[in-house]
Amino acid sequence: MSEAAARSIVEKLRAKGFEALYAGGCVRDRLLGLDPHDYDVATSARPEQVEALFPRTVPVGAQFGVIVVLEAGAEIQVATFRGDGAYHDGRHPESVHYTDAKGDACRRDFTINGLFYDPIAKETLDFVGGREDLKKQLIRAIGNPSERFAEDKLRVLRAVRFATTLGFVIDPQTWSALLQWTPEIHAVSAERIREEFCKILLSKNRLRGFDLLDESGLLRIILPEMDTLKGCDQPPDFHPEGDVFVHTRLMISLLPPTVSLPLVLSVLFHDLGKPQTRFVDETGRIRFNGHEGVSAEMSLRIMKRLRFSNEIIDAVIPAVRLHMSFKDVPNMRVATLKRMMARPTFDDELELHRVDCLSSHGMLDNHALLITKREEFANHPLIPSPLLTGDDLIRLGWKPGKKFAETLQSIQTLQLEGTLNSRDEALAWITSEYSN
Repeated sequence: MSEAAARSIVEKLRAKGFEALYAGGCVRDRLLGLDPHDYDVATSARPEQVEALFPRTVPVGAQFGVIVVLEAGAEIQVATFRGDGAYHDGRHPESVHYTDAKGDACRRDFTINGLFYDPIAKETLDFVGGREDLKKQLIRAIGNPSERFAEDKLRVLRAVRFATTLGFVIDPQTWSALLQWTPEIHAVSAERIREEFCKILLSKNRLRGFDLLDESGLLRIILPEMDTLKGCDQPPDFHPEGDVFVHTRLMISLLPPTVSLPLVLSVLFHDLGKPQTRFVDETGRIRFNGHEGVSAEMSLRIMKRLRFSNEIIDAVIPAVRLHMSFKDVPNMRVATLKRMMARPTFDDELELHRVDCLSSHGMLDNHALLITKREEFANHPLIPSPLLTGDDLIRLGWKPGKKFAETLQSIQTLQLEGTLNSRDEALAWITSEYSN
């Protein structure tokens, strides 16, 4: 739908005598044989001319020559060919001037993003060597790499993101300039850092992205908490793989290609509290008592700092806080086990447990047990409708309070374990239990 809308926009602009081309990422992706997520159009038409030509528009960045055109059910960014003035804030140009397609290409970040495509003539326009770099699988800045990064500090993260998602290498001169400008990444808003960071983590090549973040120093700046994991040794009997950083990296490598964001974040954060809680007991064994709670607190601070949504925070924190509970699965009461498996984060928690085990001692007994229990419990709701509610207790003359809540919890526990199976049995249990 978006390509049809973009082509329609190009045709209408051309009919009025303007130059119009597909631009940027959609051209790159088409040449790579990928399905573009969206289409952008670059044109010689000025913003006011675009607005006059199309009945439904949104001036999302009119000062930079960018208008969103609502066409055929799609939202297409239409940008006037432009050159940029000075970037004094490290993110946005203070001024723009209108130019031609070549001038527009030369102000972009990387050669593979500086391509245009003419859908009418079916011709690719390349003023910056982007097609050759696509063949070489190379991320190379347009023009002087240091100048490109100085203009917009977000580009250091974008370079790592493209190298990760496309599986490309970063040109040596571009990498050298990236290292120079990495310390300036905090000129970028937390929201934009988070956005690029998450795209790296969600890529099937996330391990390569993680390594590039580490090698560039970006990881240490964005997540200084991760740096303390390096050199934090662990008991070799349970963690023959090495220190906590090595363990976390190995877990990342064991994740399946497609993961949820909460899962990959919980893997990244689950052991952050180990350096703070590390001690050696009287037997000489290294321990990390309570590290999961400390890790959860640290995760919360990080996620608030990076402006994650409450939805993502609420999915990550329980997985981090409760990841050590999986060691107790064989000894859990049925009710405890069912409550654990009924948590909305359980599937991600189970996968976190799997890679946690595989990256350390290798024992998957508890994981196998949980898979078996999931099949065993599959025919009935893990948490069925309650046999009694608070209203029932009030009708019996009870007043809400601690005992009130504890009694309802006890009834649910007996229900989950099959001891109580009906409302009458629950009422009889209350009568027997509290007859005095």
